[in-house]
Amino acid sequence: MSTASKDAPPPLPEPLRVAVADSHTHLDMQSGTVEEGLAKAASVGVTTVVQVGCDVKGSRWAAETAAQYANVHAAVALHPNEAPRIVHGDPGGTSQPPGAGGGWSRQGARTGGGETALDDALAEIEALAALGHVKAVGETGLDHFRTGPEGMAAQERSFRAHIEIAKRQGKALVIHDRDAHADVLRVLREEGAPERTVFHCYSGDAEMARECAAAGYYMSFAGTVTFKNAAPLREALAVAPLELVLVETDAPYLTPAPYRGRPNAPYLIPLTVRAMAAVRGLDEDAMATALAANTARAFAY
Repeated sequence: MSTASKDAPPPLPEPLRVAVADSHTHLDMQSGTVEEGLAKAASVGVTTVVQVGCDVKGSRWAAETAAQYANVHAAVALHPNEAPRIVHGDPGGTSQPPGAGGGWSRQGARTGGGETALDDALAEIEALAALGHVKAVGETGLDHFRTGPEGMAAQERSFRAHIEIAKRQGKALVIHDRDAHADVLRVLREEGAPERTVFHCYSGDAEMARECAAAGYYMSFAGTVTFKNAAPLREALAVAPLELVLVETDAPYLTPAPYRGRPNAPYLIPLTVRAMAAVRGLDEDAMATALAANTARAFAY
């Protein structure tokens, strides 16, 4: 495959007959205009997106974009890897953006501002979270893959603060959990999870899916569920209660098979929906109907 073809957007999939939502995307990191991205998605039955912020600047953009477009809803937060950057500068080797599945807004490392700087950033996130077109607080959580031990305390403090913001503002909580399953679940138990909690890009196994289901947490599946090496993820999808399952792109990352490695965007959701329907043994329309209802319920729109 040539370099050009690797960089080329995948073709439009066959449209879904039942419209669905992309529960987690980063339009600000994708090529083309917002209008173009939304139109392309709508042409294949993806009529709603949740635009997710990863730092103060990106969260402001998400809120502004959701105010401008009726079919865009915003989530605002400091990404788990953003909190240690704010406090310490760049602890534990986190100067690079998280990469595939990370969704950080590519500002790079910065000079540490201390705990006060983190408090100031969290205060701005809460002000944005109070807006009516902001439907969620996220993506927040824990990332033990990118953040070293020096950054974990700041990361956990930020996660706990986001949980409280979501509860105070009555918004959904969107969780980024990378190599941190046990700690994420522990913090949620200790703090008390908001009424609506979503595990974005769910990456646990079937056992964790049962634990999430018992707590009433939503599990959002990305293009990773289509990857050949993702059998444990498909096993988790198979046991998750249908009413707690969502679909997402995390675009521009995690492009579903057979286009893995090429740019992702909301218009590719049908590929993941069809893969999920196959895992569940469901008709495509039934899967899409459930996903649409679940996303609207999870984000209260």
